[in-house]
Amino acid sequence: MSHAPDAAYRREVLDARVERWLPDLREALGLVYDDPDAVADRLLAVAAAGYAARPDDLHHLDLRRSLAPDWFQQPGTVGYAAYADRFGGTLAGVGERVGHLRDLGVTYLHLMPLLEPRPGPDDGGYAVADHRRVRADLGTVDDLRDLARLLRGEGISLCLDLVVNHVAREHPWAAAARAGDPRYRAYFRTFPDRTGPDRWEQTLPEVFPDFAPGSFTWDDELDAWVWTTFNAWQWDLDWSNPDVLVEMADVVCFLANAGAEVLRLDAIAFLWKRLGTDCQNQPEVHALTQALRCVARIACPAVVFLAEAIVGPQDLPAYLGRGRHHGKVSDLAYHNALMVHLWSMLASGDTALSSHALQQLPAPPASTAWITYVRCHDDIGWAIDDADAAAVGISGWAHRRFLADWYDGTHPGSWSRGLVFQHHPETGDKRTSGSLASLAGVEAGDPYGPDRVVLLHAVVAGWGGVPVLWMGDEVALLNDPAWAEDPAHADDNRWAHRPPMPWAPDGSLPDPYGVLPRLRDLLAARGRLPHLHAATQVEVLDPPAPGVLAVVRHHPLGAFVGLYNMTAEERRVPWSVLHATGLGQGVAVLDHLAGGRSVRSEGDQVVLPPCGASWLTDETTS
Repeated sequence: MSHAPDAAYRREVLDARVERWLPDLREALGLVYDDPDAVADRLLAVAAAGYAARPDDLHHLDLRRSLAPDWFQQPGTVGYAAYADRFGGTLAGVGERVGHLRDLGVTYLHLMPLLEPRPGPDDGGYAVADHRRVRADLGTVDDLRDLARLLRGEGISLCLDLVVNHVAREHPWAAAARAGDPRYRAYFRTFPDRTGPDRWEQTLPEVFPDFAPGSFTWDDELDAWVWTTFNAWQWDLDWSNPDVLVEMADVVCFLANAGAEVLRLDAIAFLWKRLGTDCQNQPEVHALTQALRCVARIACPAVVFLAEAIVGPQDLPAYLGRGRHHGKVSDLAYHNALMVHLWSMLASGDTALSSHALQQLPAPPASTAWITYVRCHDDIGWAIDDADAAAVGISGWAHRRFLADWYDGTHPGSWSRGLVFQHHPETGDKRTSGSLASLAGVEAGDPYGPDRVVLLHAVVAGWGGVPVLWMGDEVALLNDPAWAEDPAHADDNRWAHRPPMPWAPDGSLPDPYGVLPRLRDLLAARGRLPHLHAATQVEVLDPPAPGVLAVVRHHPLGAFVGLYNMTAEERRVPWSVLHATGLGQGVAVLDHLAGGRSVRSEGDQVVLPPCGASWLTDETTS
């Protein structure tokens, strides 16, 4: 029998959380602000108000999560990302499709930006005009609460975007700044003339050189230049002003109380500006994240943070916590390096570079997890590190150019049908748009295209962490041929890999390539393997055969080995490789991607079919 707790109990819980998290909060604020105690008091007031406003069912979720803080690290955790309108039309429509997600094994649903954006171009919803309203065509905040409650009842956690670097020019804070309010003008970095912007831009890279060159925009109403890293109508916030942190902490509590269980901190790498740098990955970014996380741990501890940090391999681990921030910042971060190297291995048929590069990444804190993914809503930037390339005797620049050419289909022999995104003639850099299936050869009719779709998902699902599928990839949707027909999308070919879901009248999805049941089986197998808990670290082995990626996870129940053939030819791995990991010492080795049967072998070799994958454990640990 349950009943509402009394006020004294609620106060005791709040006090205990403050006692636990206040030292971390003060530590973080002391790294950023001159008067950290005053800022801490303001943030505690925000947290207390958020706690008091939290619905009873979410208080119960907080309790359950406090008893199972590794809930998002469990092998049964599977993610899915989608645009609400392209998946279900409206928020209510998404709820009507929840059966598909449940059947696929999804326990985490990331709905792309759904807060009210600016009118006109809105960067796919990332130009937020109001943090407390939902896009009118999708529904209302009450509809959002209803959907979150429905998903929670199905065991699915809702992930929402919180754009932390900038707001739309039309946002109330920016509108007040344009109206002359000095308090809100101080939320932004403004300059009366080009002297300041010219100094900053000496070291600032351009994010969108094709259609948004530069990092500053003149605004007539503001009568000043304003910092705009991304687009002219996306104004960067000035996080050196503690008012911005306090405001954003309040937004965190609002979205958490609306039912969000994961908050994706968009463009987090850009928060802090330091003259003479590229203004990315500055130390203060991690201190600010730690402060926001402390507020969430006090007000709504069921909520975890996901860092949207698409940065170089050397900068990435800090977003899960290094040094003094170890385990104190974001709980999740995108493994962008893994995604890039998956495509690199497929195109080249070689795993030496990728195995070396992935070996260089330090293990994340055991309380955190990578988000692993094959594809997302964005373009692919070919982030191959020059030092990694040199270590295996190739040119980083040449390999990046090869990948861009391969995936836009211009390289001889390519089976990919991608599109060029943001070509920079001066540097030769070009990024790539395209759906997973079109990039993997399905659109071109390559016979191994569907196998590549499954193979790539096997790698990310066998890595540990949280594998996230992009909408439509479970049925190998191809590039949308009509992507440019919407005038709002005509200048952005990333919409080619964001096609609407082609639901049949009976609610089913066409699956012309037979990918869906294969992925269902793969994800079900993942959920049965405790070895894939995110706290068990992954170790990348040297390639055991040409074109084969091999990883091992040493779990208390025994070793797990993942073997992935990134080529369209049969490959054989010596049994000695498995024996060296501890597998096969007098017991049968089972392949969990082959229904738990004994691994296929011939003589002293394990056989991998073209574009094939194996998840191996000893029989006694299955």
